[in-house]
Amino acid sequence: MPEASLPPPALHLPYEAGPFRMTLGITAIPERDWIEADSTTPGQITERCRLLAERRAEVLADVPGAEDASAELQAMLAAHLTAFRPGWAAPHWDAAAHPLAVICPWVAEDFCLLKSGPEGPVLIAAILCFPSRWRLSDKIGRPMMAIHKPVPTYGETLGRPVDRFMGALKPGKLAVRYNWSVHEDPTLFQPTGHGRGDLDYSIAPDNAGDTLWLRVERQTFRVLPASGVVAFGIRTHVTPLAEVVAVPGEAARLATAVRGIPAELERYKSLMPYRAALLAYLDAQSDGADPL
Repeated sequence: MPEASLPPPALHLPYEAGPFRMTLGITAIPERDWIEADSTTPGQITERCRLLAERRAEVLADVPGAEDASAELQAMLAAHLTAFRPGWAAPHWDAAAHPLAVICPWVAEDFCLLKSGPEGPVLIAAILCFPSRWRLSDKIGRPMMAIHKPVPTYGETLGRPVDRFMGALKPGKLAVRYNWSVHEDPTLFQPTGHGRGDLDYSIAPDNAGDTLWLRVERQTFRVLPASGVVAFGIRTHVTPLAEVVAVPGEAARLATAVRGIPAELERYKSLMPYRAALLAYLDAQSDGADPL
């Protein structure tokens, strides 16, 4: 599909005003909405292919026994693209290639495959070109609860609901949720960066709109019917903060959401180096300024 015929990317704004609540926030979606295709897709695909070629060990991993589920995802994605993206590049592949390497140039989504286990869903394979500050090598072969152990309050609030949701997901049913953060770096491939605390004096209220970005993950879930493995898709959107606050009311809403993040999660998300500058900028862009 020619890039010129693709729509602009959706501006997902999933943050909520008020005190932060770690919730699953799942919404059902139809089959046709599984994969996003927009004007940023070709560039992201190009970057994915570069990363796969140059840093394969960092972006593709699996455990023994994951081959059938990987091949099932490949076949399901090929069928989806044929049905819903007929103008997109036809999905051809080398039969000898790893299925997750094969799908890398097809879509901008990353995929993690999660198989039910005694300790909850286990990450058995992934093509992860755009990690948001985590290393695939640290997580492969581990259950979801262990994967998210560094995330403050995840185990107490979200761990069991996530495990139950994945265990109850039925074939043919698709779901979506969103995750968001504010980053000082628009790079898509970010395997490190959590827990930064030193002040970043290069970011100030007068330049925060151009030096900070809203990073949103559109996360999809579906079961591969033959294997019973959950295909967890991640489409990453990185938007300059100035574009976000150009939407009426969003500066104030985002400021309220940032103020509602608990301190331990702020540290984990590395917001502390530029939190004051971010809030001052958002307050200046909104109708009324709240104190820092």
